[in-house]
Amino acid sequence: MKKLINSIDHVVDEALDGMVLAFPQYLVRVPDTHVLARAVPKAQGKVGIVSGGGSGHEPAHGGYVGYGMLDAAVAGEVFTSPTPDQVLAGIKAADHGGGVLLVVKNYTGDVMNFDIAREMAEAEGIQTGTVTVNDDVAVEDSLYTSGRRGIAGTVFVHKVAGALAELGASLEEVAAGANAVIANVASMGFALEPCTVPAAGKPTFELAGDEMEMGIGIHGEPGTHRMKVEAASELTRHLFVKIAADLELVAGTRVVAMVNGMGATPLLELAVMANELGRLAAAEGLALEQVFLGEFMTSLEMAGASLTLLRVDERRLELIGSSCDTPALRQGVKFG
Repeated sequence: MKKLINSIDHVVDEALDGMVLAFPQYLVRVPDTHVLARAVPKAQGKVGIVSGGGSGHEPAHGGYVGYGMLDAAVAGEVFTSPTPDQVLAGIKAADHGGGVLLVVKNYTGDVMNFDIAREMAEAEGIQTGTVTVNDDVAVEDSLYTSGRRGIAGTVFVHKVAGALAELGASLEEVAAGANAVIANVASMGFALEPCTVPAAGKPTFELAGDEMEMGIGIHGEPGTHRMKVEAASELTRHLFVKIAADLELVAGTRVVAMVNGMGATPLLELAVMANELGRLAAAEGLALEQVFLGEFMTSLEMAGASLTLLRVDERRLELIGSSCDTPALRQGVKFG
């Protein structure tokens, strides 16, 4: 195993400090926690947005802390849910008097621990709400979930919820906007090579030189089936057809897309996939309004990608395109 780390036990702790060092204009670390919060808090009375989960998905989630997105991100150990007390610290950091919305990916540990933290916060007088993202169309249930998994579509939920909060929407209105995204977003991914969790010291699964795994999650878990490696056109088609069927897309539907690298896929190859997506969308008569291209929710050094489609109306499109300023996103465009 080759990893750019000092020790397995301190990798998350040191990475969080490195994020703050690199992005002091955006991030502060809540003392004695794994919580990254906004360096410049939003105005009093506005809704706070908190998300998080296991580390290893960078730039998620700390990369989305900033104006127009998250107020705080809570990091667990690699591929491990943060504990309720850590989530509670994130809620307190994001509380500006307007309530706090928790954006949770549908994994059993995350759902349980965020829910416990929400109850703790309510007991302390902090109004909270929760939305649960379940955009992965590959599987209905897995070892990690009851129901569909939450993957890269979560970033669109962050974006819309954060935009509404900046506009001064109420907690109920922000939650409704986030749930509208969840109802209209779908994703699916594949792996060309697995990743290695530092604590495990070996790949999460094995692939032959000519094999790939379809329908993978973001925690290194295997997907729905194994198959021979295909050309980018066929791979993209496979994902597109599954997602389009799930969303019941028809000619004239307006969509925003995300072509997301899983950690070790060159931008050159992701751009090829984006080009194929454009061909497929045009052939189906879809109105492809915007394509997000880059790494948004990774799985350590996994080679592969995921595709996300979000069905939009004029309002969702406006919120997706609204101003934001975080380490990973500015004005809806990927940097760095």
